[in-house]
Amino acid sequence: MICDFNNLRELILKPLLLNNPFLRPFFYGFANIALFILGWKTKGRMPDIKKFILVAAPHSSNWDFIYFLLIIFKFQIPVHWMAKKSMFVWPFKGLLKRLGGISIDRSQKGNVVAGMVKTFDRTDRLIITIAPSGTRKKVTHWKTGFYQIANQANIPIVCGFVDYKQKTGGIGPVIIPTNEMDADMQTIKKFYADKSGKYDEKHPEN
Repeated sequence: MICDFNNLRELILKPLLLNNPFLRPFFYGFANIALFILGWKTKGRMPDIKKFILVAAPHSSNWDFIYFLLIIFKFQIPVHWMAKKSMFVWPFKGLLKRLGGISIDRSQKGNVVAGMVKTFDRTDRLIITIAPSGTRKKVTHWKTGFYQIANQANIPIVCGFVDYKQKTGGIGPVIIPTNEMDADMQTIKKFYADKSGKYDEKHPEN
């Protein structure tokens, strides 16, 4: 995967629509109404941390993006999120970027981890959402790029979640990487063990 990290700092410095003081109440109200109509509730709260990786899991359906977006609106999280390049098409490309989208070209080779670590080091405030499964297809394990970014950039990992069984989404615990990836990953996955995706058969077992 690769994205244009030379322009990433310029991208993240552009004002997000969610940070607009006039639009923020609209997004908040829209999220509350939409979640109520859909029968979903939220749990947790936005942590008072300037920089962190926000995990989006479990991920098994296109609906996950909708629910996570509503959760972001509800908690008013000024977050950027990484998504495949094919998602950024006209006429939605500009809007998605203003909502925090970062286009990733998976057909190219590149060091996403190093690029993101450098970006965090050069930025005072930045929240990036990453889905560890990286795909809606059946996977056998989580990708660990999100952990490597957090560990190398010395920033926390915050567990964002959706639970289709309970129709609940929100913000979970804050995990501080200890450089012991296997142990830390087990701690993270333990939190998600009872969270149900839309299609549980696509979830990794370890």
